[in-house]
Amino acid sequence: MNSAPRDKHSGIAIACSVGGFKSVFLHGVLAAFEEGGFRAEAYAAASSSVLPAAFAAVGKTRELGLKHWIDGLQIIEERGRGMSDLVLAGIEKAAPVVSNLLFKDQSPRFLIAASAVDPEGQEETQGKGARRLGRLLLLAAARGDRSWIDEHLILQLFDSRSTGESLLLTADNLREVAYASSRMLHAWDIPAWIGGRPYVDAFYRCACPALEVAELGFTMVIAISNEPVLYKDIFQSEVIQPIYDGVPIEIIGPDIDPAEMGVSYTTATADSLAEVFRHGNEKGRTYLERTFQNGPTPG
Repeated sequence: MNSAPRDKHSGIAIACSVGGFKSVFLHGVLAAFEEGGFRAEAYAAASSSVLPAAFAAVGKTRELGLKHWIDGLQIIEERGRGMSDLVLAGIEKAAPVVSNLLFKDQSPRFLIAASAVDPEGQEETQGKGARRLGRLLLLAAARGDRSWIDEHLILQLFDSRSTGESLLLTADNLREVAYASSRMLHAWDIPAWIGGRPYVDAFYRCACPALEVAELGFTMVIAISNEPVLYKDIFQSEVIQPIYDGVPIEIIGPDIDPAEMGVSYTTATADSLAEVFRHGNEKGRTYLERTFQNGPTPG
């Protein structure tokens, strides 16, 4: 596949799902794609998949490496540090590497999903009661109660090719957008803002931006899931289907939940991270071998 877009609405897009530490699986898939010379014309990501997807878009997935996840694990094992510290440290280390390449004209289109908060929800999400609200939203999602999320959150896609300034993804706002996309209220202490507006994790509205990318006119979407079933959002009541509005969506996921291998959203070990990464790498290689029997055209 040619890494430079033929035009902004054509070709194959890769959409990457949320997952916390489980996203080490999709990192393995993306590394296999890079090793096989396959690069898509667009990459879309949500939450913990943002950095692996960004590195894939600029052809440096292997440079990010398993060390990215092990470094994060070491951060949250330090007393007094948590998920916000983990994400911000990863962004600070990664952003300088990708920012110089991600926004060049010849680079693939890059999109990040995040949930915008309306003015009425600002204090609840950015103030002292955010953790409590986050726990309540997890319980509400388990019950299928969408009321608060539907009332206060709007899914938005920040896009390196956006024609609207408010949703244009740039080197200047990449850090803000990457952090905001990952902020689950129950475990992230530091508020998230993009251009002065409050945001929270994409997961509340979108687990994987596959459907949203399909609507942009791509001929096919490869959706990489970090769990065996790819749900539309946090409610896990709607499964993403292999066709959406006439656009094929090919889903790559693990054979078993990474939690069974020792990797959950917020906990892992160095050995379990390596195991899940290898599993993702194998699934990525298998996909390329099955789909491109003669091998993809290098990007």
